[in-house]
Amino acid sequence: MGAHPHPGRPADPQDALFALDDLDTGRELRPAAGARPLFRDAPAARRMLSVRVIHAEPAAAASARGRQVLARFPDAEVVPVPSHWGIPDLHGNAGNIDRWVRTKSEVLVLGEKKTLTTRPNGRSADWIAPGAANGCAMACAYCYVPRRKGYANPVTVFTNIDRIIAHLSRHLARLGPKAEANQCDPAAWVYDIGENSDCSVDALISDNVADLVRAFARWPAAKASFATKFVNPDLLLLEPRGRTRVRFSVMPQADSRLLDIRTSPVESRIAAAGDFLEAGYEVHFNLSPVVLRPGWERDWGHLLQQMDDVLPGAVKAQAAAEVIMLTHNEGLHDLNLGWHPRAEEVLWQPGLQQPKRSENGSWNVRYRNGVKARAVETLRALVAARAPWLRIRYAF
Repeated sequence: MGAHPHPGRPADPQDALFALDDLDTGRELRPAAGARPLFRDAPAARRMLSVRVIHAEPAAAASARGRQVLARFPDAEVVPVPSHWGIPDLHGNAGNIDRWVRTKSEVLVLGEKKTLTTRPNGRSADWIAPGAANGCAMACAYCYVPRRKGYANPVTVFTNIDRIIAHLSRHLARLGPKAEANQCDPAAWVYDIGENSDCSVDALISDNVADLVRAFARWPAAKASFATKFVNPDLLLLEPRGRTRVRFSVMPQADSRLLDIRTSPVESRIAAAGDFLEAGYEVHFNLSPVVLRPGWERDWGHLLQQMDDVLPGAVKAQAAAEVIMLTHNEGLHDLNLGWHPRAEEVLWQPGLQQPKRSENGSWNVRYRNGVKARAVETLRALVAARAPWLRIRYAF
């Protein structure tokens, strides 16, 4: 990795909490002497990302972070593009349905995050941070991110991580300490850093996630937070110091086999919780998405019992959960029919669902109000019976 592209120069230095040089964002993640090699260099990681083509904005490719990504995939063809959003072979190309999973594995995009905005949330986090990536190499059939990227959803890496961290530093400096506890956290401002990607997979590609974890470790008034369906042991090499919350998304294995394509097995996510807590992360869980189909109550009860049986006491003592009922979308339904129609047998249920406009103005379908309310109460009762230690932060 080369030198930092803008040494010590946040966009507005007097507002930042400290100079970016102090973060050493140019430092690469490396294992200690004599330790195992990085997981991102292992065959399993290479199967997840066997990159053949990288579409790159010229400035992004020339940046220090861009050069790091290009060095990780030296055999990939690099295709210059004027914008990470305007790639005809990817965006709006219906022919990519036939190559849905291959595109996720074989294609990357490098770009710069042009607009840096931190939005209020209040559910998973107090704030949604500007993402350091967009898209995912996994292929969960219910994922909302493809709706924003046409018919293809490979990972876009934003290489100007220094500007993203500087923006967050200024935002936090303006907020000051958190005055009142809320369901997001009693004392820290929580920033979701992975709204449109999975940070555990992003960490296979570049050190953007490592840089964010290092930044939040220095900010006593804040915590980073991200949900994940992938176990990346390289994240255990970082030093989060309790300032990053990992939310392992879990669902019954029967649902996961059908819907969680290319993810880590649910039992692996549960088993990793103790290691991540020991490494200095806060560990929460997402019970997500809850898909209503015959036998769902029985299978969720078995999953919660499994969690109670295998999780260490230390994990249980600090754990909390979000309950997220399935949200679907007609466009995603049509897309899935082209590559994974079996998933739609449980995801698309017009008799149980109703249209609802989302925060971004698009129309989705969610379970009807009465159906959803009864399901949430059923799941709360299952948690109380099988995993009473698991505090539910919110159900949505």
